[in-house]
Amino acid sequence: MVLPSAVDTAAPSAGQRANIEPLRCTAVLTHHWLVRIRGGEKVLEALAELLPDSAIYTLVHDPLGIASSTLARRRVHTSPLQRFPGAIRHYPKLLPLLPWAARQVRLPAVELVVCSDAAIAKAMRPDPRSKLVCYCHSPMRYVWDLAGEYLREVPRGLRPLWRPLCRCVRQADQQAAQRVDLFVANSRHVAERIRRHYGRDAVVVHPPVDVPAAPHSGRRADFYLCVGYHTGYKRLDLAVEACRRLGRRLIVIGDGPDVERLRRGPTRHVSWLGWQAADVIADYYRQAAALLFPGEEDFGIVPVEAMGHGCPVIAYAVGGATETVLADRTGVLFDQQTPECLMAAMRRCEQMIFDPHVLHQHARRFSRSVFLRRMRAVLVSVLGAR
Repeated sequence: MVLPSAVDTAAPSAGQRANIEPLRCTAVLTHHWLVRIRGGEKVLEALAELLPDSAIYTLVHDPLGIASSTLARRRVHTSPLQRFPGAIRHYPKLLPLLPWAARQVRLPAVELVVCSDAAIAKAMRPDPRSKLVCYCHSPMRYVWDLAGEYLREVPRGLRPLWRPLCRCVRQADQQAAQRVDLFVANSRHVAERIRRHYGRDAVVVHPPVDVPAAPHSGRRADFYLCVGYHTGYKRLDLAVEACRRLGRRLIVIGDGPDVERLRRGPTRHVSWLGWQAADVIADYYRQAAALLFPGEEDFGIVPVEAMGHGCPVIAYAVGGATETVLADRTGVLFDQQTPECLMAAMRRCEQMIFDPHVLHQHARRFSRSVFLRRMRAVLVSVLGAR
């Protein structure tokens, strides 16, 4: 089986921006949970474009949460967790049941199963004759790399059970990983995690990003911007504190546990906007002085979106940002997750001039058409290996 062995970083030509021919084979898609459209679900949307006749199998499904997506028109099959009261909202609390629930899902006999996974969707049971390709957003953070951090969110009385539970889920996850014919990682950073946790190599195909036709070239406002679902490891606290000390305005789009926690502190300089429509977010990308991205991300679609609109990015120099942000050309990288380091990077950014057309051209390397072309080549190679 001959596979592309490295990331294709060429910006798309006019021909490459045309529609990519779908794959003609029997196939299904699997996904960890389908309750809201975030980065992983945008990947699933693109995979569904490549496999237009494929049904989707997932652990839990909220039709209202994905009503605005093209995925809303797909047949969606769920696991037994769907019947649990409150599972759509509280599925993270059902971690002990995830391996069991995934194993209850028996997939039909098809040529190809494409699994979009950041949890344990890979444990769903394919037909022995199916080829299984796993597009891995990350091995489960809460039982692997960030198990200690998530322990702080567990009720105190249940904490003695957390480590044994993580060991059990990790074991199930490792076993499921051995059934995969090919892993595709969303970044070199995640490919290394796959190698470390599963003992498997992975092809790298960066996620699809919707890049506008042209960047905003006008004058920028004096506020900074954070966008996303804000959990502890994304370090929104650093952005809030750095802006407070420097006397800068910060606009936060999105929700998450850290939004609720940080809003209780001294945040007069912060505007909390909650979730916003894509066109609203795009408007803030066009205005912001820079996007602040202080967490360690697996890839990070948000910085690429920002650069596509001509907005520079100030990012922590670990993880996916090192693969997307060009230091001193499309943004500024900082080395330590401290307010002081972030503040120094912000001061430096304020002294620099960024060419929005350079940022836009760089963002096009991660466009949807590039993703579709790369993933199609990978899947064709897997099918050819039959």
